[in-house]
Amino acid sequence: MSRKSRRLARGRPRRTVTRTRRDEGQWAVGGQVPLNDAEQIKADDDGLNVRAQIEEIYSEQGWASIEKTDLRNRFRWWGLYTQRRPGIDGGKTATLDIADLEDEYFMLRVRVDGGRLSTEQLRTIADVSTEFARDTADISDRQNIQLHWIRVEDLPEIWRRLEGVGLTTGESAGDTPRVILGSPLAGIAADEVLDGTPASTALRDLLLANPEYSNLPRKFTTAVSGLHEVAHEIQDVAFIGVDHPEHGPGFDVWVGGGLSTNPMLAVRLGAWVPSEDVPEVWAGIVSVFRDHGYRRVRTRARLKFLVADWGAQRFRDVLETEYLGRTLADGPGPTRMARPRDHVGVQPQKNGLNAIGAAPTAGRSSGTQLRAVADAAEAAGSHRVRPTPMQKLVVLDVDDDHVAPLTGEFDRIGLAVEPSPWRRSTMACTGIEYCNYGLVETKHRAAQLITELEQSLAGIAGGLGTPISIHLNGCPNSCARIQVADIGLKGMRVAAPNGEIVDGFQAHLDGFQVHLGGSLGFDAGMGRKLRGHKVLSSDLHDYVTRVVTHYLRERLSDETFATWVGSADEQKLR
Repeated sequence: MSRKSRRLARGRPRRTVTRTRRDEGQWAVGGQVPLNDAEQIKADDDGLNVRAQIEEIYSEQGWASIEKTDLRNRFRWWGLYTQRRPGIDGGKTATLDIADLEDEYFMLRVRVDGGRLSTEQLRTIADVSTEFARDTADISDRQNIQLHWIRVEDLPEIWRRLEGVGLTTGESAGDTPRVILGSPLAGIAADEVLDGTPASTALRDLLLANPEYSNLPRKFTTAVSGLHEVAHEIQDVAFIGVDHPEHGPGFDVWVGGGLSTNPMLAVRLGAWVPSEDVPEVWAGIVSVFRDHGYRRVRTRARLKFLVADWGAQRFRDVLETEYLGRTLADGPGPTRMARPRDHVGVQPQKNGLNAIGAAPTAGRSSGTQLRAVADAAEAAGSHRVRPTPMQKLVVLDVDDDHVAPLTGEFDRIGLAVEPSPWRRSTMACTGIEYCNYGLVETKHRAAQLITELEQSLAGIAGGLGTPISIHLNGCPNSCARIQVADIGLKGMRVAAPNGEIVDGFQAHLDGFQVHLGGSLGFDAGMGRKLRGHKVLSSDLHDYVTRVVTHYLRERLSDETFATWVGSADEQKLR
């Protein structure tokens, strides 16, 4: 690390002054006096420190011994969320206290920076899943692996095994720098501008377990890629490969993206950064967020709100003058792809080998299946596996003779290398099955919808062109990116159509609010939301079939679904 990077890692002096009534809780403006319970908990003790409590006390004395501010706050610094108790329907999510919702188990998020896994690491995750997590494993759209049914008593042994092969659960949640997204084909793609792996690795070394960045206003997402398939438009910061006419290959810098209830697309700073400077520039950007980010109100604490208020030019000016002490080079923007890549199928590597991408069902896997992937990859001569930002799995370095056997083995274990358009393009969040925020079930409903669409729309697969993406989310938080999907489905409770009354109240059923025509890539934008339009979960298949049929009948030549939605008659979208 350079001298300047080390100075940034130590952080800037912060001054404490009297607060004003209009203070947003920015450390650089009003000091560090906590303005809400979450900020007070972080001020009382760094979330990183809870690891010792877990290993020395809570794992020995069990669930009942866990202090509540640790349980529902600091545990997240180590990738732990309390798990939803089975049998509590979505209508009670907003009415019950968290203590009545949560079970005595955890969801544990294994951090996979850059999506880089060896077969040894994948097999270790699989073993942890089968021994400690009831054979659960979900591939998230942040390239993490999420396990469920984790007991606090088992955490020391789980951490011992994961860390023994170079994995961690640290800072995969909480108000911290989350996992770094990266291209599944980094270093081997024929069309990448440059390999993002060195920058991503150096950045991981800088940020992990670094107390300078472990108390941010909210979570902070990062992507580094020499290609453009890491959803950079919705990250807090992204470094995307570009070829500068004077300086050569490097990265274009984007800031301020994010979805949830106030979705915003990231903006370019117009700055070009060489690979070796990525950690320094990232440290400056996250430090701007740490010191100037809004901390008074949690719903306005993401970086996107600061960027929206300041604009790209002011943000760059503060970054350069107050944090970097130098001016960044201006640079070009990336050449945008028409659609994000999912890396499903057989893809040639530039070294003459092949990458084989397969589609789990809406990201749902298992420890048993992950172990089978590791075994199959090694049998094909590979030791590298990549989860993707689209909830897929890719095995690298497969020679031509092993492509067919590996594809056949994937089919046998339930992973499709040549999936239907619906299996290929459907994603889902965790949903009510495990999540305390969930209003509706998502994973099983997505699987059912895929099967129904494969049967009813089998005849149109060849004429569809680009698959239509369908993203299901169990609540408004948009972990499954509903606003940037062709068909985004936000879980909610919908009044029963027959006016049924239960216990004196209008009955409500599982349903979804619909967002149509969202996209990332060349025409990145948020989906169209139809006023008052909601679809019952039981009616999803009929609804999707109806809208897709209208699209196929009315589209112009090569017109994408998102473009068609923008001009379609509203009645054709209902």
